[in-house]
Amino acid sequence: MQNLLNKNEVGVFALGGLGEVGKNMYVVEYQDEIIIIDSGILFPDDYLLGIDYVIPDYTYLYENQDKIKALVITHGHEDHIGGIPFLLRQVKIPKIYASGMAVSLIKNKMEQHKGFRANIIEFQEYEKLILGKLNISFFRTNHSIPDSFGVVIHTPEGVIVHTGDFKFDFTPTGPDANYHKIADLGRRGVLLLLSDSTNAELNEFSISEKEVAENIKVIFTKIEGRAIVATFASNVHRVQQIVEASVAAKRKIAVYGRSMLRTVEVGKDMGYIKAPAGTFIEPHHINKYPANQMTIICTGSQGEPLAALSRIAAGSHRQIKLMEGDTVIFSSSPIPGNQQGIEKTINMLFRRGANVIINSPLTDTHTSGHAGQQEQKLMLKLVKPRYFMPIHGEYRMQKIHSQLALATGVKKGREFVMDNGDVLAVTRNSARIAGKVTAGSIYVDGNSIGGIGNIVIRDRKLLSEDGLLSAIITVNKDKLKLLGKPVIISRGFIYMKAHTDLTNEISDIVEREIVKKLSSMKSLNINSLKRLITRILNEHIYNKTERNPMIMPVVMVVE
Repeated sequence: MQNLLNKNEVGVFALGGLGEVGKNMYVVEYQDEIIIIDSGILFPDDYLLGIDYVIPDYTYLYENQDKIKALVITHGHEDHIGGIPFLLRQVKIPKIYASGMAVSLIKNKMEQHKGFRANIIEFQEYEKLILGKLNISFFRTNHSIPDSFGVVIHTPEGVIVHTGDFKFDFTPTGPDANYHKIADLGRRGVLLLLSDSTNAELNEFSISEKEVAENIKVIFTKIEGRAIVATFASNVHRVQQIVEASVAAKRKIAVYGRSMLRTVEVGKDMGYIKAPAGTFIEPHHINKYPANQMTIICTGSQGEPLAALSRIAAGSHRQIKLMEGDTVIFSSSPIPGNQQGIEKTINMLFRRGANVIINSPLTDTHTSGHAGQQEQKLMLKLVKPRYFMPIHGEYRMQKIHSQLALATGVKKGREFVMDNGDVLAVTRNSARIAGKVTAGSIYVDGNSIGGIGNIVIRDRKLLSEDGLLSAIITVNKDKLKLLGKPVIISRGFIYMKAHTDLTNEISDIVEREIVKKLSSMKSLNINSLKRLITRILNEHIYNKTERNPMIMPVVMVVE
């Protein structure tokens, strides 16, 4: 970074979270000190076959780990804490600062990734952490999980504010956001604001959690059979609203889905999920109670194939079989890209006789935890930053957010819509794009990190669409002679018994070309034979079928 920044400049950049909704990781660097804000994951799109998570490329942090003072966590959602175990495998992090529920969720996560130790320190909102030239303070925000905070980085050049994920909810289910502290930051002067862009396309205030709670209670009074509610496992406020509605309707509650069970367990331990004794029952006891006395809370609101609701809809869940009169409530909104999976799940639920209630203007069973345009403008007005950098959103969201900044008083040319790796260099009087550091996406397949590259993803996509064709030949090394006919094997390309003519044709072509090639060789070159088979089959098969299966040539050698 020395060659990018001048001595008095503060470098600000993202390793994840720009041009995407997920894998949030932001870095503030000044001279020999680095503060990291959040370490998240991104859940993969459908085309990333076999990939469990996407994490940032940690190369820059690995190369500069001696500068790292701390990792600061804004809140406990997976796109902000999910990458911590993977980060700790590669980078030495001296301290992790988190608060409230995030602390419990990180500790729970570390227990699942044994062998890694994390020095987790719980901060309080009133604290100021003195770490060196860079110091940190906090302000409480509203979000869809308790204990969400904005982070303030105090630098020698001025104050940098990172909002974290936020909304302005004037009737929240938990504590109020600290409006006074936010406004006081603006009064004292803010050099740079990094602000959540997720809902920059929505020209409205987010609905209050209190309004959603009342709507859910009204819906529960009208349900005659079992209530099956699917929501985000991390939305603790929503889980508590469902609990309160169930208690008011004299219903017992069973919880399904590992992540939901973990959330409820942590929420109960910390006092965020409260219910009279005996409200929660063991999942295998659900059939001991009448249908109108039973609520089921589960994962699967995004149509995830292996989540509890998807298995219930498919009829493959071991303990829950849908029955006439069941009502399924989606207390969530679709994440972009998940609509197809959700619609498939809803159709299966209807086929099995369930009533389905989805979030809509008429029902309002969900509200976002992210600020709409009006709240984003309010944050800009309160903080009054000299420079502005929209974060946490796809490019169009960042761009719209930057236009809101200009409309609310940020001067033209002082807004910076950036990509991951772009370095913003700021001083009390200037800001410029100084260059770029290494940034990108690393694919996690099970516990394998970094070994899954773009070539592997391309091959998986090819296999999923056009299958594989293997041509196996046996060659006498000394005589340079083909032994027997080539054997053709198809997987996912054609059903061979129904396409014997095409299979024989492929075998004949390989035989003819290999015999010709061997006759021109002075010594056996296996790679040359493989390249020949791949080329001739790619051409012939595409001309015949307009498909491109993966070609796998196998050359067996005998002496």
